[in-house]
Amino acid sequence: MKLTTDVSLEKTAEELKFGQKSPEEYIKKVCKKIDNTDSQVKSLINEYDRENRLLSDLNKLNDQIERSNAQLYAVPVGIKDIIHVDGFTTRAGSSLPPELIQGPEATVVSRLKESGALILKTTTTEFAGGCPPLTRNPHNLDHTPGGSSSGSAAAVSAGICPLAVGTQTGGSVIRPASYCGIFGFKPSYDRIPSDGIIYNSESLDTIGLYTQSISDMQLAASIVCDNWETIEVSREPVLAIPEGPYLDEASSEALSEFENMVDLLDNSGYKIKRVDCFENLDEIEKRRENLSGGESALNYSEWYDSYKNFFRVGKAERIERGQQVTIGELIDGKRLPEDMYIMLKNKMMANDIDIWISPAAPSSAPKTISSTGDSVMNRPWTTAGLPVITLPVGEVNSLPFGLQCIGRYNSGESLLQWSIDIYNSFRNTES
Repeated sequence: MKLTTDVSLEKTAEELKFGQKSPEEYIKKVCKKIDNTDSQVKSLINEYDRENRLLSDLNKLNDQIERSNAQLYAVPVGIKDIIHVDGFTTRAGSSLPPELIQGPEATVVSRLKESGALILKTTTTEFAGGCPPLTRNPHNLDHTPGGSSSGSAAAVSAGICPLAVGTQTGGSVIRPASYCGIFGFKPSYDRIPSDGIIYNSESLDTIGLYTQSISDMQLAASIVCDNWETIEVSREPVLAIPEGPYLDEASSEALSEFENMVDLLDNSGYKIKRVDCFENLDEIEKRRENLSGGESALNYSEWYDSYKNFFRVGKAERIERGQQVTIGELIDGKRLPEDMYIMLKNKMMANDIDIWISPAAPSSAPKTISSTGDSVMNRPWTTAGLPVITLPVGEVNSLPFGLQCIGRYNSGESLLQWSIDIYNSFRNTES
């Protein structure tokens, strides 16, 4: 059963802001959809009397801000439940006593609230790195939506909310977007302030966004990203394919679909280069695992020492592996993001590359909800801190499959702007 619904952030925001939609009636409509759809998709944290809470939040909002100045007036936005929101108990998909893991509201949430947004809490794997929630893929309920930002991706794909926030340590924004057939954007490292989240790896964790269009993504990014600018691009980007062991991580079906995408872009006039990259992928992966695992073990050490039996097996195993990382290995791991950034910067400059393109995941969503899939196609770019977007332009095994586009550091504006034409190349072919 397919439970996807089209929803526009821009249109919804405009209609609510200028009175073409009654916010009270819209909230009731959203809650009815949650009752009818999310009972199956399970993208949201269970909440008693959600409708009355949202209506109460709307009344408070009307007292606090001028409606005409609110870019997202009364728009529901999903927030991954490792991100602190005032008035909500953060549970992070965990059985730990909740009072242990609370904290001040995240800047990303405060910025959304200041723009007029209303908050929905979305599901996550345990502490964004352990066992999956019960969330399902709206395109096929037998399949995972990906993770760890499972609920945020599923909620936008199902049309429950037009915008949701996730986090990415490896591939937890980009891969779920590919699986769920929507746009996922991970800006450059810390372009969205990452305070107010429960960290796995502070050297890697990055906040990202989900929408159903690029123009919606540009609107959301302008609200939550530091120093976001409106720009125009005057030329087509030079695209590059990272040849070598990295692409070997994708399935044969995914590579075939990816090459179809490349052919279409080539026929659309894009200049595409094939450049050797990540030749030492095994070494990169080992150093990254030491960094991610080592930092995670340190972040959770106090809780794990006192509440070991409260952790599910998957998260407990990750923590225990991280505890085996030596100080020397962790120090070396902490050098990896800069090493990766410099290596990719040099390759992009030497070959006049504007955007790398690759599969957004090793394949389409696996047929399971006990696993969220593999982030291997996303991890190198996350480690380097580069901006990345998933474009929902492909299909593998009758399920969505995305094209991953990676830009230069701190160039999210141009990446999104160029992505409009790249995406339209596929849309024009369909029509």
